Amino acid sequence: MPDTKFVELILSCKDRAEAEKIVAALLTQRLIACAKFIPIDTRYGWHGKIEYGNEVLLMMESVAANFDKIEAEVAKLHSYDTPVLTQVPIGRVSAKAQEWLNEVIKSKG
Repeated sequence: MPDTKFVELILSCKDRAEAEKIVAALLTQRLIACAKFIPIDTRYGWHGKIEYGNEVLLMMESVAANFDKIEAEVAKLHSYDTPVLTQVPIGRVSAKAQEWLNEVIKSKG
């Protein structure tokens, strides 16, 4: 049985346009139920240097069972060589929120 536990997914994108493209694909495929866009300043190590940038952080709501499909879609659409998609388990979520999530992402089939 698929893991329908509510999770939060976090992904940084190079800009709002890229974030919008990824979210549109994931929502259309019903892999996520919601996405929040947060502008961020970033600092990271890349090829031996410290890089500085402005990105958009996506916080997306889904279920644990969708991670592999989401990761595959992100790999197709993301501009970075190494996009970092993380999944954060949620200890508890309100029953109504879980019902909503399950309804939004249920299979079209």
